Formats: sequence, structure tokens, C-alpha cells
Amino acid sequence: MRELEDELQEIKREIVESRSLTIKASNAVNALAADIKSISKRQLDYERRINWNSATAYVVFVIVVFTSLKFAVDARVDAIVAKNSQAEKEVARLGQLEKQVADREEDHRRASEASWKFYELIRNNRRTEIIRSYETTKNLPITKAEAALFGEAVERAKGELAITLYLQGVEQTKLQRFAEAATSFEQSITHKDDSPVAPSAKLGLAQAWRKLRKFKEAVVLLDKLQNDPSDKEIQDDAIQLLANTQMDLEAWNDAKNSWKQLLHRFPESAYAQEAKLMIQRLDLRR
Repeated sequence: MRELEDELQEIKREIVESRSLTIKASNAVNALAADIKSISKRQLDYERRINWNSATAYVVFVIVVFTSLKFAVDARVDAIVAKNSQAEKEVARLGQLEKQVADREEDHRRASEASWKFYELIRNNRRTEIIRSYETTKNLPITKAEAALFGEAVERAKGELAITLYLQGVEQTKLQRFAEAATSFEQSITHKDDSPVAPSAKLGLAQAWRKLRKFKEAVVLLDKLQNDPSDKEIQDDAIQLLANTQMDLEAWNDAKNSWKQLLHRFPESAYAQEAKLMIQRLDLRR
């Protein structure tokens, strides 16, 4: 009986211990569950932070990549634009250079044609057209040799035309066509003022003006001509005509001085006797 009680006591004690262990195990399980739950929550928070960090890192990465790509594209575009601009400038320069070359070629072509036409005028001795065409031809890009040849041809044409017009004026004077003679003498002087016949043309012009009663114009011209050293042979003619024209104007003192100058400068002149007679007549007018 005692053994049975002992066994019962032992069983109770084991039951109590077992219950105690069960409670402890339950408490441990509950604590473990709480720990697991806490760990799970922390893990979720960590994973959420990881996800946000990853997303942020991805966004930052994307932004950096796109920014870098934009800078690279902009730099590439700027380089292409600069290259295109430089190419456009080069094309414009080459176009301008091509135009200049074409213009020079056209100028040389025109100059060559004009030179040939001018040479034809020289060969055919067409003096008036030579003189008229020279003003245009000399401004073209002709060679120095052509310029010198054409210049000599023009001066020769002017000289020949001046002589022709002078002789024409002389003939018209003989026919007493004084207006036409004056025109011919003026044109002769205009074509070549320093030609060998220029002094004679001026004297003929003064004679024509006197006949046309343009006394003042004749006096001005003769006053210059009497002191012109280019042709001393006509100076006494100029003084004689000047004195007579001054008498036409009734400028008696001027005429007397001119006659005296004629005797003083050209005592052997064919007009010396006329000068002495005119001086005597003018003295009687006092």
C-alpha cells in the first residue's frame, strides 16, 4: 500500500514537473513566437528600406545615366553644328572664290574681245572710233603691252585727227565759212592741245572769231598765244591779229601797246611797216 502511495506521489510529482515543463515550454514558445514576430517585422522593415533604397538608387542611376547621355548628346550635337557651320563657311568661301574666278575669266574674255576690236580699228585707221573706244578699253584688264600700244595709237590718232581738222578749218576759212572753220579749229585743239598744229589752230580760231565778231574771246585767246613758246613763228601773227582785234573793240591804248610790242619783239617781221603806220595813226587820235 505504501509502495502504491509512493508511486502515486511520484506520478503527481512527475505530473507537476511535466506541467511545469509544459508551462515553461509554452512560455518559451510564446516568447519565441514573439521574437519571431519581431524579427519578421524588422525583416519586413529592412526589406522595405532595401526596396526603397534600391528604387532610389535605380532612379538616381537612371537620372545620372540620362543626364550623362544628354550631356554627351548635346556635346555631339554642338560638335556636329560647329562642323556644319564650318563646312557652310567653307562652301560659301569656295563659292565666292569660284565666282571671283568666273568674273576674272569673264573680264579677260571681254578684254580680249575688246582688244581685238580695238586693234581692228587701229588697223583700219578709224581715228574717231579709236579715240571714242579707248576710254572704255583702257579700263579693262588688258596687258601692259596692249595698254602701251593702244595708248600710242590713240595719241597718234588724236594728232592725225587734229591735223585733218586744222586743214579742214583752213579750207573753210578760205571759203569764208567762218562758223564751220571755228568749229573745226576748236575740235582740232580739243583732240590734241599739244599737237604741232595746235598754235596755228588757235590762231585760225582767233581769226574766225574776229570774223564772227567775237572780239573779246579772240583777244583772250591771242593774249595767251602771243606768249606761247611752243611756236615762236606765229607769235608776230598773234600780236598783229591781237592789235587789230583791239582796234575793232576801240581799245586804242591796248592796240597801240600791242603794235609797239610787235616792233620791239619782231623788228624784222613782215608786219613791222604796218605796226609803224598804225602807231602813227593812233598817235593822231590824241
